[in-house]
Amino acid sequence: MIICQKLINACTCYYNLLSFKLYGFEVGTHFRGLGRIKLKVDSEHGRMKIGNNFILVGGGFRNSISRNAMSCIQVQHHAKLIIGNDVRMSDVCIWARHEIVIGDYVTIGADTVIMDSNSHPLDWRLRRIECNNYKLAKKEIKHAPIIIENDVFIGARTIINKGVCIGARTIIAAGSVVVSDIPADVIAGGNPCKVIKKIQF
Repeated sequence: MIICQKLINACTCYYNLLSFKLYGFEVGTHFRGLGRIKLKVDSEHGRMKIGNNFILVGGGFRNSISRNAMSCIQVQHHAKLIIGNDVRMSDVCIWARHEIVIGDYVTIGADTVIMDSNSHPLDWRLRRIECNNYKLAKKEIKHAPIIIENDVFIGARTIINKGVCIGARTIIAAGSVVVSDIPADVIAGGNPCKVIKKIQF
C-alpha cells in the first residue's frame, strides 16, 4: 500500500511538473505538485516563474483542514506571477490578471484565495452587459499588484485582495480578508484584516 501511494505521488508530481512547463512556467529544482492542480494560462509576453523546493498540494491529498478541492492557478494576458524559493501551499486559488509576487519561505494555508483584480466590473451597468460584451466590460475591471514578502505565514481560508503588500515574517490568521497593506513582523487577522500585535523575536 505504501509503495503504491509513493508511485501515485511520483506520477502526479511528474504530470503536474510537465503541465507547468508546457504552460510556460519557469520551474526551479525539487518541484512537488501533488494531487489535482488546474492551470489556466493565456499569458502572452507575461512572466511566470516558480523557485526551488516548491510544494503545491491539490485536492485528494488528505489535508485534514481543507475542502480537498483542486488547486487552481490562472494567469491572464501580460500578467506576472512570481513565486520564490521554498514556498508551500495547499488547495489554493491564485488568479493573476496584473502582478502577484510571493517571496521566499512563504507558507499559504488551505483554501486561500489570492486575486489581484475585482474579476468583474464594479459598475452595475457594465455587469449587465458583461455576458454579451466582455471585451468592453473587462476594460473597467480594476487590478493592482499583490506582494507577499519573505517568511510570511498565511492561515487557512484567507482571502487576499488586489493592491495588498504583506510585510516579511508576518502571520495572517486563518479566515482573514486582507484588503490593505499589513506591515512586517506582526500578527494580523479579521475581516477586514488588521494588526493584532507585533511579533517579539
